[in-house]
Amino acid sequence: MKAEGKVFKFGDNVDTDVIIPARYLNSSDPAELAKHCMEDIDKDFVSKVSKGDIIVANKNFGCGSSREHAPIAIKAAGVSCVIAETFARIFYRNSINIGLPIIECPAAAKEINAGDDIEVDFNTGIIFDKTTGKSYEGQAFPEFMQKLINAGGLINYINEK
Repeated sequence: MKAEGKVFKFGDNVDTDVIIPARYLNSSDPAELAKHCMEDIDKDFVSKVSKGDIIVANKNFGCGSSREHAPIAIKAAGVSCVIAETFARIFYRNSINIGLPIIECPAAAKEINAGDDIEVDFNTGIIFDKTTGKSYEGQAFPEFMQKLINAGGLINYINEK
């Protein structure tokens, strides 16, 4: 399983209220949430992101409230993967539960730049920056997590059984 796309870069402590502002939480429709993804930190994000693009951030991505809306908005906006130095634990779990691949890799988070084209191999954890030619070793997904992600999340995985 692989992801490939252009990088959108964010800093430390990107919280769930920035990922999907609370004023839009009256909807749980993924398409509606996607329209407002990241708008308080990058008002043009939704118009610039393409299916398959990748978010790279620094420390503590997804901190704040424990709402599932944040990873749902990211995934519905077309983002194929989020790479960060660290993630808030509840965001990490919510992302896997809804089928959004995320990888912790401090070196990649620090060195990969906005606009770089990168490829992520979830089987090996290797992140390859096609723009610079540099590779990074992130955490590979265990087989059971890959099954959850391939199924589109925990609910779909359970319904397949």
